[in-house]
Amino acid sequence: MMSCKEKANEWGLSTRAVNELCKKGKIPGAVKAGKSWQIPDDAEKPADGRIVTGKYTKKTETEGRKPLPVGISDYVRAQSEYYYVDKTLLIKELLDRRAYVSLFTRPRRFGKTLNMDMVRVFFEISDEDTEKYFTDKEIWKCGQKYREHQGKYPVIFLTFKDVKFDSWEATFQKIAELVQEEFGRHSVLRGSEKLERYEKDYFERVLGGAAGVVELSASVQRLSKMLCAHYGKAPIIIIDEYDTPIQEGYSKEFYDEIIGFMRNFFSGAFKDNKYLSFGFLTGIFRIAQESIFSGLNNLMVNSMMDNEYDAFFGFTESEVKRMMSYYGVTDKADELKEWYDGYFFGKKEIYNPWSVINYISKGCLPQAYWVNTGKNEILEDVLKSATEDITEKMYALLLGERVITRIDQNVVYRSLTEDPANIYSLLLVAGYLKAPNRQLQGDGSWLCEVSIPNREIASVYKSEIISHLMRIGAIGHATANKIAESLYASDYLKLQDGIGEYMKKSISFYDPGAEGFYHGLILGLVALMDDRYRIRSNRESGDGRYDISLIPRDLKYPGVIIELKSDKDLDEVKLGALAEEALKQIDDKGYDTEMREEGIRVILKLGIAFSGKKVKIHPSTEVSASVG
Repeated sequence: MMSCKEKANEWGLSTRAVNELCKKGKIPGAVKAGKSWQIPDDAEKPADGRIVTGKYTKKTETEGRKPLPVGISDYVRAQSEYYYVDKTLLIKELLDRRAYVSLFTRPRRFGKTLNMDMVRVFFEISDEDTEKYFTDKEIWKCGQKYREHQGKYPVIFLTFKDVKFDSWEATFQKIAELVQEEFGRHSVLRGSEKLERYEKDYFERVLGGAAGVVELSASVQRLSKMLCAHYGKAPIIIIDEYDTPIQEGYSKEFYDEIIGFMRNFFSGAFKDNKYLSFGFLTGIFRIAQESIFSGLNNLMVNSMMDNEYDAFFGFTESEVKRMMSYYGVTDKADELKEWYDGYFFGKKEIYNPWSVINYISKGCLPQAYWVNTGKNEILEDVLKSATEDITEKMYALLLGERVITRIDQNVVYRSLTEDPANIYSLLLVAGYLKAPNRQLQGDGSWLCEVSIPNREIASVYKSEIISHLMRIGAIGHATANKIAESLYASDYLKLQDGIGEYMKKSISFYDPGAEGFYHGLILGLVALMDDRYRIRSNRESGDGRYDISLIPRDLKYPGVIIELKSDKDLDEVKLGALAEEALKQIDDKGYDTEMREEGIRVILKLGIAFSGKKVKIHPSTEVSASVG
């Protein structure tokens, strides 16, 4: 479920307007939770014909073209009423591989729910002739060997994507409701002559909302047995976004309760269940350490690191090109690629499907569409566990650099307390990093070179990491802007005041001492200016490696070179001498060589010294007459 504010960002409306739509009953599924409204993730923007931005924009879906499926996870609707990217060959792969139970892990909003609904519609026995939804798709061209499976299985389908609550009690209630609805979808069993009386009694208890925790933990297994008895065919079980309530349990402190329930729930459904034809699960994480799938030896896990199924979640380059051609926006290909491409699933380069669809549907306006669909809890949580070394590497990632790290796909949130370096593994599987270069290790982990995928993700890194640096509330953006403005104006006294103000406000949150701490602090603050400067850290220039440089994107701005030094318990005189030493090092080592070679004429050099929460800056501005 999403808040009115989150939906307002997604739809391009004001929060107040979305509140009014909820009050008027124009958003199906919206429910009042206390004083605020909760809206289903896949709720569509009501069509009321108004222009809410006050501006007329060029529409890409001109007359005769299908609209794009923003937030549509219903396969039948998606393929019939909207522009649909055909992923039906996923069905062929599933049938060819015939894994007993398959788990697909991908980041959120990469098409998992729509794909699983497609699988359900294809396989499920139905009173409706569902063949018509596939006759013009790629799967139908594969021949009778695959067509003969269409509409031949009972299917149990549960999606946990909206199970996002603050307590175990509310979470269990929602899961119970989802199970109740799925039992209701199979109400044909109520009159089945092939079921025992006790089975029908159990069915009625679940349907009536009277089943308790123990009974519901076995509900999928018992429903599969009843469906097999009724149809004479073992069902297919699909659990979509299985780990969403587990993530909520971790962040809302009911982890043990949700893990205990899910262990029994999944064990009954997939472990030694003779009433199962195939099982499919999707999620973000593989939560192996919690033994949720304990003893399930036939589980096939497919992650973004695997080559199998690499093209079925997200959009490939060719799929994006066809879509852009259909909507007449091929001139925007470079911009779209810069913002939303860059993921690597197996050997395939993948675009974020949610963002591509929103970008084209909103007149090719580049924004952070994907990161605005959630609260970025993953990034917030892992940053809390970041060590000094990790924080510095986060800034390096923000500046477009690559970090070499070990990736273990089995990590869960709790593993951060054991080894904070697992932060990179969590960020990779959640979609915040990409790993174009990787090597499998003997223990099953990967040694990877990771980096930020694209501009969209860079934007959330920028906002979240700076917020983390400021510890949200310790310092406002006013102070950060003061620091940025002082650099623009070459006003080193204002810069010194700004950094000093930050240190005084944040000293209770940090334990300054090592130079790496101050390095990260300055990097985070100057990151605010990456629209005007290319920010580099620890690069070779002249006869050494400078700490930080700001290379202007436009030569009307000065270049900036910063050298940092720190020591403990310095008085004002010694602190000033240390700042002078840092400034002298810039000249002695020729750190300005790189900038001069790029034709930068005005260079501001800053020697900055720290001692505890005290700071001293010695500046020097040099203008080269030899460069025109």
